[in-house]
Amino acid sequence: MSDTTTVMPISKALNAGMRTAMAANDRVLLMGEDIGRLGGVFRVTEGLQAEFGDRRVLDTPLAESGIVGTAIGLAMAGFRPVIEIQFDGFVFPAFDQITTQLAKLTNRHEGSLALPVVVRIPYGGHIGAVEHHQESPEAYFAHTPGLRVVSPSTANDAYWMIQDAIASDDPVIFLEPKAKYWQKGEVDTSARAVPLHASRVVRRGTDVTLVGHGAMVTTLLQAAALAEAEGTSCEVVDVRSLSPIDYGPILDSVRRTGRMVYAQEAPGSVSVGSEVAATVMEKAFYALEAPVLRVSGFDVPFPAAKLEGVYLPDADRVLEAVDRALAY
Repeated sequence: MSDTTTVMPISKALNAGMRTAMAANDRVLLMGEDIGRLGGVFRVTEGLQAEFGDRRVLDTPLAESGIVGTAIGLAMAGFRPVIEIQFDGFVFPAFDQITTQLAKLTNRHEGSLALPVVVRIPYGGHIGAVEHHQESPEAYFAHTPGLRVVSPSTANDAYWMIQDAIASDDPVIFLEPKAKYWQKGEVDTSARAVPLHASRVVRRGTDVTLVGHGAMVTTLLQAAALAEAEGTSCEVVDVRSLSPIDYGPILDSVRRTGRMVYAQEAPGSVSVGSEVAATVMEKAFYALEAPVLRVSGFDVPFPAAKLEGVYLPDADRVLEAVDRALAY
C-alpha cells in the first residue's frame, strides 16, 4: 500500500471527498437535516461543521422542497451547494423542485446559467428500516433530462465521484448505497481511477456478463465467486453512472461472453435495468447467445423489514438467472 492509499469505509470516503472539495473551493457548502452538529443520520458529514463552520455546513429545517429550492438560488448566486436528503423516500416532497426547476433551468436559459447542485440521496435496502427508508428511486431521475445521476459502489469511487460531482456545472443526483456505508476499501487519494460517467469492469470472466450499480455490485461479485466454484466464469461490470450511461464496457463484455444479466434493487418495470437491457439487445444483438435477463425487486411497494430478504435480489437469484442464460 502506497503513502497515498488508505483503507476506509464508504461513509468516511465520502466525508473525505467533501472535505477535500470544501478546502479547495470556499463556494462549496453543505445543507441538510441534522448534517451539522450530528454529522447526519449515517455520520457522513461528521466533523465538517466543526472544521468549516456553520455558514458552510448548514442544518436546515425538515423541508426537502425548501432545501432544494434554496440550493437552486445559491447555485444561481455562484455557490456550489451539496444537499443531503436524509433517506431515499424523503426525496419526493422535493421532486417538483428537482425535476421541474433544477433539471430544466439551464436549458431554459439556453445554457448561460450553470446549476452546480449535488443532491446526495442514501438509497436502497438491507438495513431493516421502516417504510420510506429503503427505496430505490433512481429511475425517476435517470429518466429526467438535465440531471446527471451516479452511484458509487466502492470507497475509492465514493471519494473521487463526490468530488467530480461537486465540480460539475450540471446538477448531479448522487445516490449512495446506504447498506454499504460501512463497507471498507482502499482509497487512493493521489489519482482517480476512472471518470465520473464511466462504466468499469470489476471482475473478468468469459461465460456471462453480470451488470449492476450501487449495492448490487457487491452481490454480483458474490454470485460470480459462487459461479466460479461451479465452473462458470462471470464478468462483472459496475455501471457507476445511470445518466448518462457508458455502454462501451458493457457492450464489449457482452460481445465476448454472449450473455448478460442485469441486477438491481429497484422494481423491474420501466427501470434502469430495462433501459440497459433494451440497448444491449439493440446494439449487440448478433453477439447474444441468449436473451438479456433481469433480476430486480418486485413491482410492489417496498415491504416491511421482515420481508426485505424476500424482496431484494441476492446471489442465489442472480445465479438462477445465470443458469437460465446458460441453458439457451
